[in-house]
Amino acid sequence: MSPVFPMLTVLSMFYYMCLRRRARTATRGEMNSRRAIESNTRALPINVEIVQYAKEVLDFSSHYGSENSMSYTMWNLAGIPNVYPSSGDFTQTAVFRTYGTWWDRCPSARLPFKRTPPTFCSQDYVELAFEEPVYPTAVHILETYHPGAVVRILACSANPYSQNPPAEVRWEILWSEAPTKVNGPQARQFTPSIKQINFPTNLIRLEVNSSLLDYYTELDAVVLHGVKERPVLSLKTSMIDMNDIDEDDDEEKGDCGMDTLNKQFSIVTLREWPTNGYFDKLPYELIQLILSHLTVPDLCRLAQTCKLLYQHCCDPLQYIHLSLQPYWARINDTSLEYLQSRCTLIQWLNLSWTGNRGAISVSGFSRFLKVCGSELVRLELSCGHFLNETCLEVITEMCPNLQELNLSSCDKIPPQAFNHIAKVGSLKRLILYRTKVEQTALLSILNFCSELQHLSLGSCVMIEDYDLIASMMGAKCKKLRSLDLWRCKNITESGIAELASGCQLLEELDLGWCPTLQSSTGCFTNLARKLPNLQKLFLTANRSVCDTDIEELAANCVHLRQLDILGTRMVSPASLRKLLESCKDLSLLDVSFCSQIDNRVVLELNANFPNVFIKKSFTQ
Repeated sequence: MSPVFPMLTVLSMFYYMCLRRRARTATRGEMNSRRAIESNTRALPINVEIVQYAKEVLDFSSHYGSENSMSYTMWNLAGIPNVYPSSGDFTQTAVFRTYGTWWDRCPSARLPFKRTPPTFCSQDYVELAFEEPVYPTAVHILETYHPGAVVRILACSANPYSQNPPAEVRWEILWSEAPTKVNGPQARQFTPSIKQINFPTNLIRLEVNSSLLDYYTELDAVVLHGVKERPVLSLKTSMIDMNDIDEDDDEEKGDCGMDTLNKQFSIVTLREWPTNGYFDKLPYELIQLILSHLTVPDLCRLAQTCKLLYQHCCDPLQYIHLSLQPYWARINDTSLEYLQSRCTLIQWLNLSWTGNRGAISVSGFSRFLKVCGSELVRLELSCGHFLNETCLEVITEMCPNLQELNLSSCDKIPPQAFNHIAKVGSLKRLILYRTKVEQTALLSILNFCSELQHLSLGSCVMIEDYDLIASMMGAKCKKLRSLDLWRCKNITESGIAELASGCQLLEELDLGWCPTLQSSTGCFTNLARKLPNLQKLFLTANRSVCDTDIEELAANCVHLRQLDILGTRMVSPASLRKLLESCKDLSLLDVSFCSQIDNRVVLELNANFPNVFIKKSFTQ
């Protein structure tokens, strides 16, 4: 045979594979970075590119600012840049609530869920709406201070301005990457290489992880580039991966991790095998231990292999701790229905970020808890905007053993609904950050939940009298170890005195941005003397903190690990030296915008106390 014919056969196979890959791309609108065939950005025919800034901020998980202000809030991401290309700490930017690992190293830190996939590292998010739906060609993120927190960019098929919501909402990952350390806090325009999608979008979601940052990241604006007509890609080939020949080459595996979750849960037809190989020789408990290291999607896939592994993968003991947050984009009523039989013994459940835009209904959530709630000890529902009063009522009725409840940023729950929480007398941790809990409901909760050890009331703007709340805590919550009163607007020295007298086990106290507290009343001195176990104290933006307060902390709170006195004008270098000499465990000291503490002092303190991270922010 002529050598020409084998060559023609190879070329034919190559051409076939190119056409097949091109057809997949046209159908799916994407090219995976692992694929050997790549697309360039040339579109045929040429579309006019539309450039637009975010029109509106639709949703977010946290922010540094107040609910009644624009300073340091996520709402600053709407519109044109306010700061860029300047670098530094500016109030006109969007800032999330935390940074670094400090929040994981304090008394209120929560234990992580096992089985979290390594590809999911998001800690916060913000969703932005744009005027025109487009096929994205680029996303520019203008970062003005400590960049590097963005780890995922997603696009949604739903148009937030459409009068007719779609039957199915799809999210596609445009770009993702593990957290990276960026050298220097200077401003930058971050433009990652994004993949193409097969639907137009005007809803973009940024997810961030600030664990590697030395300070709060600040975002100024987001720019979406795109075209109105779907691009038809021209191909340039560099190499062919022979795995591409396989028809089922993970094509059905969704970018957000659980596209086929519901299918996998529902499969009941399994292949019969005469033996199970070496698995027949392994003890049941050992197989269970091995499978405990798999993520939920991997368990679902493994369950399809044979009856033995199906039995193991569906064993309720595999679902004692279950976090569905990494798969928030794919979880719906059907997912919860299929999970019910597997979760009858569940003790920890994380549904944070799930269920929005109609994915989980009140009835679907209620049905799940009625079957699976009896053993629940910990329930995470952060940013669950489907939650209403009925949901809270079901939680309190179906979860008699509940000890931890996280409703952070569940801002759609009506104020009166929080009264139901008072029925759960076993609660030890309650997170109500950025909720609409009102005073009467909170007083009832404090009165009946005397086992509380950790309480977060940060940015709860509907509480009228924090002194009354503090007095109730002092009288009823004797076991309180951590308390977050971030940005409470009306607590005074009277409330602080009641709190310090009654809650002497406190190890963590956040009084950041509480403008009604004045050092001249002796409130901070009283705290230092009454709370010797303090490990974390945030007095952020309290201009009145003075040397006397710092010296009292040095004398009485020798276990102090984290102290934030950002913005004070009254603290001298001498008092800080006393504090650092006395508090040997101190690891974080924020003296940003402290007028008496200049860069020279910070350098000197860093040289003498190298184990302490001393933060001095700047604006230029």
